[in-house]
Amino acid sequence: MSVSQTAFRAALLDPSAAIPEGLLDAAAHPAGRRFNVYRNNVAASLTEAMHQAFPVIAKLLGAQNMDGLSGIFLRQHPPSSPLMMFYGEAFPDFLAGMEQLSHLGYLPDVARLELALRRAYHAADSQAAPADALAIPPEDIMNARLEFAPSMQVLRSEWPIYSIWRFNSEEGAPKPEPGAQDVLITRPEYDPLPQLLPAGGAQWIAGLQAGKTIGVAFEETAAQSPEFDLGATLALLLQGGAITSVIIERLAK
Repeated sequence: MSVSQTAFRAALLDPSAAIPEGLLDAAAHPAGRRFNVYRNNVAASLTEAMHQAFPVIAKLLGAQNMDGLSGIFLRQHPPSSPLMMFYGEAFPDFLAGMEQLSHLGYLPDVARLELALRRAYHAADSQAAPADALAIPPEDIMNARLEFAPSMQVLRSEWPIYSIWRFNSEEGAPKPEPGAQDVLITRPEYDPLPQLLPAGGAQWIAGLQAGKTIGVAFEETAAQSPEFDLGATLALLLQGGAITSVIIERLAK
């Protein structure tokens, strides 16, 4: 009797499931013991992958709770790719759907930040625009459009996710204070760099990503966030190597 791939997969990902009937080893003997070893190794490897992918979540919840969540997540969201860098893509939404964790409302967004850091790390390489790319007349700057590196990530949250991440990642970091935070992730060297965006920064970048000029995006952002600091946001993008090209559209005379 052969074992279907569906039955094998289901038993492999669920330690409480019975060993599939008809599973034999090379000597045609029941392979129950070997299957259990293999199943345990798979579960342990994927659990460790979750700890590495979401170290701040693991620290916030504790290692034992993270192990348990990883097991539940594995059964609901088995790997869809042999590449471990993609495993855990659904984890933020998984956390958001866990009623037992509803009192920790910031967890899904912190997980999204950790996921964005991983995406930035594995994103395609690109050539950053030179430091003087925006050393142009003011009227040209406002009519310019920007293109960004694939590694650039922007997150918006109602929670202080940057402060939470930093407090649990950097020794001596200040304790998080309540409040919404938007985060810019760039990759100036080899490792992703998360930085806190000024008020309106995320909205302005979103406008640029939609193809708007610097000036149009600024006007729309300033209408909602009068305190928006254009210079500070541009500096973060330039320092992080996030801008790959500056396209200047001069108005016809």
